[in-house]
Amino acid sequence: MAELLAALAAPPRPAAHLRAVHDVALQPVDWLEHHRPDLGADREAVLFGAATHDIGKTVHVAELTGPGSRHEEVGRDLLLAHGFGPDLARFAETHASWTAPATTLEDLLVSTADKVWKNKRVPELEDLLLARLAEASGRERREEYLVLDDLLGRIGDGADRRLAFQAAFPVSA
Repeated sequence: MAELLAALAAPPRPAAHLRAVHDVALQPVDWLEHHRPDLGADREAVLFGAATHDIGKTVHVAELTGPGSRHEEVGRDLLLAHGFGPDLARFAETHASWTAPATTLEDLLVSTADKVWKNKRVPELEDLLLARLAEASGRERREEYLVLDDLLGRIGDGADRRLAFQAAFPVSA
């Protein structure tokens, strides 16, 4: 990813953000591998998605500090143009559209990491993730909720540190 960001002449801020979201994504992926290995979540895909989901903001730099979704399609196209397959490039586009019919567990994990890194909780997104967990495990949603809520709460507790880390990097090169 460092090579790709350098090739794109990316400002430091998106690289810091992508690193923070990647590091956060490690926690639910590790948890799933140890507590729900039967789900078969694709660890490498989730980590790749977390590390690249906002790559399009290297083109749409204004979206680093303001709203916008133009970076999503551009990000997918950048990844495709740099030799990544559609199965991985999709995360740049799907990280903000978790209600699409073809959304995978991996998409939901990347989207969740992109929110909880700054301690933002999105009930609609978490409900979709809960439904996948409960369906796959055969457990009650309430049971899965207690575990997921605890995990996301612990991750969210580190948000101030991550936000300070990201803010230490300039938006422009």
